[in-house]
Amino acid sequence: MEQQATLAPVPVDVEHAEAALLEHYPRLVRLAYLVLPPGLGRSRRVLAAHALVQRALPRGRAGGGGTAPAVPPPRGGRAAPGDDPGYAFLRQRVLTAALAPRPRRLPQLPPLLPQVWGLRLFPRSGGADELALDQALAALSAPGRAAYVLRALEVPADRDVRRLLAAAGVPDPAAALMEADGVRVPPGSRDVPLLESVEFDPCTLQARPTDLMRRRQHVRAALAAAAALVVCGTLVALPDGGWGREGAAAPPYAQNAAAEQALDPARLTTAAPTAWQSADHRGFAVWPARGNRTGDRDLLRRALAVWARPGGTVQVTATPGTPTGPAAGPPQLLYAGEVDAAVVVLFFDGLRVVRYAEARSGDTTSAALDFGRADAADTGTATALVVGRTDGNVRYLTAPWVTTAAVRDLLDVKAAPQPLHRDATGVIDAVPSPAGSSAPNGNSGNDCHSWTALQLGDHLVTDLGELLPARLTSGAPAAPHDVADGKERAQWAHSACHLSNVRGQGVRSVNAWEYATQVLPGGAGTAQWSCTRAETWRGAGSRVLVQFQAPQTRPGAPGALVARTEDSPACGPRQPHVLAGALWKAPGGTWYALAAGGGSVASVSATGAVRGSAQGPLLAVPAREGAEVEVSGRLADGTPIAPLR
Repeated sequence: MEQQATLAPVPVDVEHAEAALLEHYPRLVRLAYLVLPPGLGRSRRVLAAHALVQRALPRGRAGGGGTAPAVPPPRGGRAAPGDDPGYAFLRQRVLTAALAPRPRRLPQLPPLLPQVWGLRLFPRSGGADELALDQALAALSAPGRAAYVLRALEVPADRDVRRLLAAAGVPDPAAALMEADGVRVPPGSRDVPLLESVEFDPCTLQARPTDLMRRRQHVRAALAAAAALVVCGTLVALPDGGWGREGAAAPPYAQNAAAEQALDPARLTTAAPTAWQSADHRGFAVWPARGNRTGDRDLLRRALAVWARPGGTVQVTATPGTPTGPAAGPPQLLYAGEVDAAVVVLFFDGLRVVRYAEARSGDTTSAALDFGRADAADTGTATALVVGRTDGNVRYLTAPWVTTAAVRDLLDVKAAPQPLHRDATGVIDAVPSPAGSSAPNGNSGNDCHSWTALQLGDHLVTDLGELLPARLTSGAPAAPHDVADGKERAQWAHSACHLSNVRGQGVRSVNAWEYATQVLPGGAGTAQWSCTRAETWRGAGSRVLVQFQAPQTRPGAPGALVARTEDSPACGPRQPHVLAGALWKAPGGTWYALAAGGGSVASVSATGAVRGSAQGPLLAVPAREGAEVEVSGRLADGTPIAPLR
């Protein structure tokens, strides 16, 4: 039987409650939106959620406001501090109103408030996981839905959820929690709660007209959207109002001098054809404009307009951390030409590379817009850009300084690179993309039989499903270099299939470092420890993989992945050290706890089910199968180093 905490309600005055409402308005509106009945429809739920929260304040400024319920702080202390009784007071009032019968829940708005005619507001659409969770919540009763939302976003303990539900008038809070337990959470919600996504955010809205014939009412809709922007502190998008003369672009919703200049193809900037030869820094800024459609003003005008205002049917993709807004000024033209069955335009605005594509027939109903982060690109990372993808193949436009192009299979070390033809504009023949050919779910295993890479001059790059290929390098973190010899290619042969773990992450470069070799006990041979670090264009989100390669494995076999971590400086220029451990079974049947450090690791020790230590970066001690071993180490200056897991 649970113990009940004895916490007294905290008095809350009106001013305190008003301050809490202003600070935590988006959080309260999300709570109301999720608890309200799905049968209202998304647009009515948005309006009802805002109305409930705005009516949660007590009327008048004289006298007391109320009391906050005695419950622990909500989840996410930065968004709603637990020591704020004003937030707890408002949360309880919002929850009570959202669970109340409809006549009480949806009061008539005063006639003097702004009225919105001919406009529907609703949150942005999410992915398949968000849709599955939305359908699961819709099948619950109102108390069950409230129990699930409170436990996921507010208070994790069931006893506290029961108190909140009881205070809101729910007759059987325990039954509501049991109903919430039956919700099957989609697999995509493990890292970030799905309830925090834009699919369930009634403050990040899209607008649609209810009657396209009433154009005069669009002015009122824009004013209403601006009001929502002020209250929620977020942008309300106004997409999909028709194609018009600019093809796939939605109707304009703002007039701005700089933005208008960015829509003018006559103002596009271009680099001189030989600018790259004398430039102090080689990057996309010195790429000349190439392609057989660079003079097609109508095409360029459509591409710029779609970039500024993509319509509802435009397929928009972006690498993580890449903004998708319009250009701040006239961008640079890199390419405009026909590629297979499409017409492609490439732009660069100093931060992003943008690819616009439409059918060669001129049909813009299937137009596509892709964004890739590309700031601070250099000779090795600005070697190529994707111009087309068709039937599992990818075609690149190469940099003007690339004189030779060839294709390699990273898993076949002995095979010679196969030369690729480039046309006069620098576009190479289509090559198979490894972005969709490796093992599912990012697990590299027996399904990975090859991995295509491009040899562009001295630089080795590979496709990870983005606009820019990722550069592959080898060597210690302080001085990575291009993959140059057979030994380094053999190392990449064991690491290539693990690149599926970093696909679609906005990766700029991947470095493979064989940081230790270890003579195994019992004369079993020599094993290799390697560290693969993928760094992103945005700086955050790096991924580090540590692999153990047992002796006498076949060439090209993926190494055993013994550690994987994100956002760690290990194995990189800021922290050129690494430590990892693994259990290994000798051919004779004995198990060992192994550990290896790289960089300045001077000693290694093991604790837990196995105890042992060694001077130097290597450790091997007998162990049992499945033993739980903790590995630690110290650098040469005595600094402790934790292992990657």
